[in-house]
Amino acid sequence: MSTLTSSCCLGFDFSTQQLKVVAIDGNLQVVHQNNVHFDSDLPEFRTQSGVHLHEDGLTVTSPVHMWVKALDIMLEKMKKAGFDFSCVEAISGSGQQHGSVYWKKGSRARLQGLDPAKDLHSLLQDSFAVVDSPVWMDSSTTKQCLYLESAVGGAQQLADITGSRAYERFTGNQIAKIHQLQPDKYNETERISLVSSFAASLFLGDYAAVDYSDGSGMNLMNIFSKQWSKPCLNATAPMLAEKLSDPTPATTLLGPISPYFVKRFGFLENCKVVAFTGDNPGSLAGMQLQEGDIAVSLGTSDTVFLWIKEPRPALEGHIFCNPVDCTSYMALICYKNGSLTRERIRNECSGGSWEGFSSALDSTPMGNNGSIGVYFDVVEITPPAIGVYRFDQHDKRVDAFTREVEIRALVEGQFLAKRVHAQKLGYRIRLVAGTGVSFKDAVKGAPAAQLAVRPSPGAMEVYGPLLKRYADLEAKVLMAKTQ
Repeated sequence: MSTLTSSCCLGFDFSTQQLKVVAIDGNLQVVHQNNVHFDSDLPEFRTQSGVHLHEDGLTVTSPVHMWVKALDIMLEKMKKAGFDFSCVEAISGSGQQHGSVYWKKGSRARLQGLDPAKDLHSLLQDSFAVVDSPVWMDSSTTKQCLYLESAVGGAQQLADITGSRAYERFTGNQIAKIHQLQPDKYNETERISLVSSFAASLFLGDYAAVDYSDGSGMNLMNIFSKQWSKPCLNATAPMLAEKLSDPTPATTLLGPISPYFVKRFGFLENCKVVAFTGDNPGSLAGMQLQEGDIAVSLGTSDTVFLWIKEPRPALEGHIFCNPVDCTSYMALICYKNGSLTRERIRNECSGGSWEGFSSALDSTPMGNNGSIGVYFDVVEITPPAIGVYRFDQHDKRVDAFTREVEIRALVEGQFLAKRVHAQKLGYRIRLVAGTGVSFKDAVKGAPAAQLAVRPSPGAMEVYGPLLKRYADLEAKVLMAKTQ
């Protein structure tokens, strides 16, 4: 039984594979946490790892109603656990970045008049013009990306405006595809949300604004003016500014919680809803990065990110608006082939056991005796390639490794890639960090990060040469792809 005797704040994360919630008290201590796993808890939506992978191998979507129903299930689970919703002072959260939701005309009025006697997914059953939302794993918009870059003067010019060149998963290109291939659905759309602002809208009982940080991952927002770029909007779809509305800082207090949640679950009327942001910007805030740190997040997608003051957009990686300090930015490189690839190798090489995986990794030496692997189960973002490539110590391609060598080749290959691409973008293993006073004060009571491991002696001598070899082999892979 979970009970609370003091006030707390709730944070929700609408991620790829599950919905998670955490409650923290005034000392930033976790007092409750829960989750709903999409595949197992909502089997009727027939997702695999939270998504629908379409026959073309490029289109990847998730059912919007699944996210809504997951919230119903989550709140009921919390209620049954004895969670006291009247102790909640504020709600915020994050959503998987680059996913988008298309609210059907009339949905705003429906959100504002929700019947507390009914569950959300029933009330919002007919509220979405597009029922399967494109998500970050989608890579079906190459045509739209090329057009957008051309329309604004090239890939670098687009990066100079929006912080990134055109990427297939970015929301602007997904919107363009929907407008071109499903014009009736686009015309039916009253408001376009990101997953983060969609989640905030549910709690607010009204359309929530897209925040600067998540909005900067759309190929639509000028990251310096923090407004939608007219050239980008014009190259994407008509009447788009009206469907997006103005973006807002990630720290914006959107308003009080919807009366629906007050009456149905016992939230207080003055419980506040704070803007939600993307999962990557949320990680920057949650990790409390300090100068000299670099963060690597290992999830369904892997990310490398850091805090910067003077953004220099390039053709690789991304520059997003900083969720904590509106005068700063965050740099990020995202890799599609993250945990799902690691899970595949675990299943094939260690019988599905992480313990066996770790034992096999420990049984092989640093550097893997020169064996290097490049593992792109799905089309990678950086670099844009697909396939599995194995090389021996002489850089000769081989068909297979032993299971122990395969496991180390995967782990080392993924981290070599992160370091190689970080260096290409001019990253150094040091942050130019600035911490806003209000954020620093807010998190000063949070538990400090704990040192878990140190690099093994001699690691630099082993991996230094491997970095160059990996970069050369990756270039070789990309060259073969274009021939």
